[in-house]
Amino acid sequence: MYELWILIVGGLVGASCGIIGTYLVLRRMAMVADAISHTVLLGIVGAFLVSQTLEGPLMLLGALITGLLTAFFIQLLDSSGVQTDAAIGVVFTALFSLGVILVSVYARDVHLDTDHVLMGEISFVPFNTFEWNGMSLGPEAFWIISGVFILDLFLILLLYKELKISTFDPALAAALGLPVTLLHYIVMSMVSLTTVASFDSVGAILVVAMLIVPPAAAYLLTEKLSHMLILSAGIGVLSSTAGYYIAKALNVSISGSMASTAGLIFLLVFLFSPSHGVITRKIVQRRIVNDAA
Repeated sequence: MYELWILIVGGLVGASCGIIGTYLVLRRMAMVADAISHTVLLGIVGAFLVSQTLEGPLMLLGALITGLLTAFFIQLLDSSGVQTDAAIGVVFTALFSLGVILVSVYARDVHLDTDHVLMGEISFVPFNTFEWNGMSLGPEAFWIISGVFILDLFLILLLYKELKISTFDPALAAALGLPVTLLHYIVMSMVSLTTVASFDSVGAILVVAMLIVPPAAAYLLTEKLSHMLILSAGIGVLSSTAGYYIAKALNVSISGSMASTAGLIFLLVFLFSPSHGVITRKIVQRRIVNDAA
C-alpha cells in the first residue's frame, strides 16, 4: 500500500499539473509557472505567521493570494512596457527572496524551509495520514491534491469555450464581450492552487516540470485542445509512474526521477512526433526526394 499511495499521489500531481499547464503553454506563459511555484513560498510563510500552523485552508489561501499577486505584478510591468521575460524575472526574484528572508527569520524552528519547498519528498507522503473518527483514510496529500484536481477539472469543463477563445484569440474574446482579464486570473488561481497543493509533497522542481513538460510534449502530438488536455494529463501520469520505478531501481530522488522521465518523454516526442518530430520530418523529406528521383 505504501508504494501504491506514492504512485497515486504522483499520478494526481502529473494529471492536475498537466491539464492546467496546457493553458500556460498555449498562452506562452510557461515561465510564469516557475515564478508562481517559487513565490507561493511567501504566501505560505505569511499564512504560517498568522496562524502559527502549517495545517488548514490558510496555507492554500496564502498561496492563492501570492500567486495572484505574482500574476498581477507581471501583467502590470508587462503592460507598462517592460518585456515579459524581464517582468517575470523581477517579480519572481523579489517575492521569492522576501519569502526566503521571512522563513530564515521567523520560521527557523519548523520544517518549512527552502530545501523542503524546492525538492519535496514524496516518499514521506504515505506517513502523513488523514484521520477521521480514529480511522485512517489515507494520506492528507491525496485528499488535498484530489480536491484541487476535481476543482481544476470542473472549472475547465465549465469554462471550456471561454478559456479556449481567450487563449487562442484574446482580441476576439474581448470583442465577444468575454471577461478576458477575469479568465486570465482564474487560470492563475488554478495554477497557484495546484502548485501549493502539489509541492508540499513533491517540491517545486517537479511541479514546474509537470506544469510545462507534459503540455509541451502534447503540443507536438495534436492540434486539438481537448486532445492536448488528455495527452498532457496522460503524459504527466506516465512520467510520475515510470519515474518512480526508475528511482526505485537506481536508488535516486523520486521527484528528480519523475521530472527527468518527463524530459525524456518530451525528447522522444520531439524526435519522433508524427507531424513535428525532427527525425520523422527528415525521413519524410528523404522519401519525397527518393520518390521524385
